[in-house]
Amino acid sequence: MTDRQGRTIDYLRIALTDRCNLRCTYCMPEQGIRYVARDELMTYEELLRLVRLLKQHGFTKLRITGGEPFLRKDVMSFLSALREPEYHIPHIRITTNGTLILPRLEELKRLDITHINLSLDSLRPERFADITRRDNYQEVITALHRMLELGFHLKINMVVMADKNADEIADMARLAEEHPLEIRFIEEMPFNGQGQRLPDSPWNHQRILEELRRHFPQLHTLPKGPHATAERYSAPGFRGSLGIIAAWSRTFCGSCNRLRLTPQGVLRTCLYDKGTFNLRDMMRAGATDRQILYAIQQALHNRAPNGFEAEKRSASSQTESMAQIGG
Repeated sequence: MTDRQGRTIDYLRIALTDRCNLRCTYCMPEQGIRYVARDELMTYEELLRLVRLLKQHGFTKLRITGGEPFLRKDVMSFLSALREPEYHIPHIRITTNGTLILPRLEELKRLDITHINLSLDSLRPERFADITRRDNYQEVITALHRMLELGFHLKINMVVMADKNADEIADMARLAEEHPLEIRFIEEMPFNGQGQRLPDSPWNHQRILEELRRHFPQLHTLPKGPHATAERYSAPGFRGSLGIIAAWSRTFCGSCNRLRLTPQGVLRTCLYDKGTFNLRDMMRAGATDRQILYAIQQALHNRAPNGFEAEKRSASSQTESMAQIGG
């Protein structure tokens, strides 16, 4: 599939749930959000049908997100089904906050689902609790080290926030010096579920890079894939690598190859749009495979060329939590 800019679309991000057991300040209000009722979520059967269709039309990568995906009941059965030949997309990835993944690691390894993105915004337990409003630091760190022991391909996502954790950029980078993982520094975005547009953060991708170069003067650029969102770096002696994602500056839109599916089935062709149509409703109304594929292709035909245009078309401030979109 392609969009009207000629970009090949072969990557789907599925948010299994909007529920999360953390309350990260940049993601949702302290009191939480109004969660989607269980019968409003896309069923696993509906999701598998969509995966089958997209597999047949060239999709090669699937990311399972939330909320926190491991909060959804029977998630391991769903992941196991994705390895059946009918649904088998080569590259399956998971994004998680790490609080619930530990007892599932051996099963994930058996399923060959070993690429994990772990959200971790601080290496200081008290600050972790302040950012997440929960005291789960030890569970996350234990899971992190166990994943390294088991040979998982691990990326750690750190949202860089002024007056919150920006002074830990170098400390976080040193994890990649010591371990074979990638630390990814992400610009803060306005999806905090409070409808408040953030002022532009002083910690944009350029300043993050300056801070890294201050601590690691021999930092050098690494090659990146054709659809990568992160600019990647390393330094002499590093076992891993560093990445910077300009999520708010949106410097990578020209090569974007992804679609997003919210927990209730809304298809989004961009993180910053408001959604195009509801796949769940189409399926439950009896749409054929051909009708579903046509609707997806039409959405791609009308896709904005970049995140700024998508935001402009939405004609309203961002009021959603990232958990409602798919982290």
